[in-house]
Amino acid sequence: MSILDYFKPISTWSAEKIRLFLKEKNLESYNLVDVRTPKEYERGHLPGARLIPVGELADHLSELDPKKTTIVY
Repeated sequence: MSILDYFKPISTWSAEKIRLFLKEKNLESYNLVDVRTPKEYERGHLPGARLIPVGELADHLSELDPKKTTIVY
């Protein structure tokens, strides 16, 4: 699988659209990935977000379910 198998092309979502999506969906129904540094993640992150720094993303793709919507920030 390539990195593109995990991400479907979509338009950029507004913060409000993300809030609504997260509120309406079960945490198990999507992948929420924080690609910032560990220090930034420790200062605060969205509930349920998984830390995968952007430089390590390709090495951790197999840990994400490609059938689920993936939100990356």
